[in-house]
Amino acid sequence: MSTISTLMVAPSQVVRGSGILSGSGSLVARLGQRPLLVGGDRTLQAAAPFLTEMLHGLKVVQASYRNDCCETSLAQLRQAVTDHGADLIIGVGGGKALDAAKLLAHQTQLPVITIPTSAATCAAWTALSNVYSDQGAFRYDVGLPVCPNLLLLDYELVATAPKRTLIAGIGDAIAKWYEASVSSGHSSQTLIIGAVQQARVLRDILFQKSAAALENPGGDDWREVVDASVLMAGVIGGIGGAQCRTVAAHAVHNGLTQIPSSHSMLHGEKVAYGILVQLRLEEMAANNALAVAARQQLLRFYTQIGLPMTLNDLGLEEMSVMELRQAAEFACQPQSDIHHLPFAVSPQQVMAAMVSTTAPCRRSPPEASVSPLPSKAQSPSRKS
Repeated sequence: MSTISTLMVAPSQVVRGSGILSGSGSLVARLGQRPLLVGGDRTLQAAAPFLTEMLHGLKVVQASYRNDCCETSLAQLRQAVTDHGADLIIGVGGGKALDAAKLLAHQTQLPVITIPTSAATCAAWTALSNVYSDQGAFRYDVGLPVCPNLLLLDYELVATAPKRTLIAGIGDAIAKWYEASVSSGHSSQTLIIGAVQQARVLRDILFQKSAAALENPGGDDWREVVDASVLMAGVIGGIGGAQCRTVAAHAVHNGLTQIPSSHSMLHGEKVAYGILVQLRLEEMAANNALAVAARQQLLRFYTQIGLPMTLNDLGLEEMSVMELRQAAEFACQPQSDIHHLPFAVSPQQVMAAMVSTTAPCRRSPPEASVSPLPSKAQSPSRKS
């Protein structure tokens, strides 16, 4: 007898293009007349010129999620929904703003629209919200029953974000391959195979187009990399579901958020560093030659586009041994995704990996290559 599974694959509708927000008023009005606009104070102010025409004629109230998607902020946002009599949630901003909007919509049983203001994460797409403490430390994630009702990706709005946000989005998106290929690369299930293969294609797109995208913001390659980071990364989680999991890279991110001095770094920057930690664990604990090749390839790529490779690059050069242990122990909690690695790891091993992400190779493994696009379906392999 087959097991029943439910997938939250995609938003009900995705609209993308330059200047599309001004013409999206009818799409918004179809979902509600009294929207609560959720975002950070500065982001909402910066985005206001892009939203004015879209929201014309609607009874709109703004509400700040403050610093984090945390229980205190969510309680205040729920009160704002009640006070306004809101019938629609519109999230505007980066990952934390969109996570707060999606979770608020779930808690209040309202439709939600996501409008990303940068390409730093795929939060605009996914049926998932990460919840943090009031101080910005990761606490838990919440799987949502549906993806957003409408995703509006306006390239003109995203182009106003700092270049650093796109670099971080590349780091977050490229992790899909390194994590999914470990947790799910040997699955025989059709949709999971498809998700892992899409993660591989996503990696190849980012390898091939990221440098050109960063050199020419707003150009064709830039748009493709924005689509890869915001949309395609979300597709992979939607198709693969819970079994196509995050592994050590995101676990390391979650551990680092326990250290206040890491909070100035973006989600994708910490995840990108976490990929290198995961590969070091595969090298040290499993003697994996392909992980050696993959790490060296990533180090070259990170150098090219400016992703962090060490704790120093993350601004954590003053991190104490006690803080390092705290981050490693959180990453190794019993329910952590780090345990989807095919071998056991201890906090001590994670600490060793965290301080040796740029260690030289002791062997000369076969060079990892990037497949031409479009690529034909192949068995998942770190060689390809």
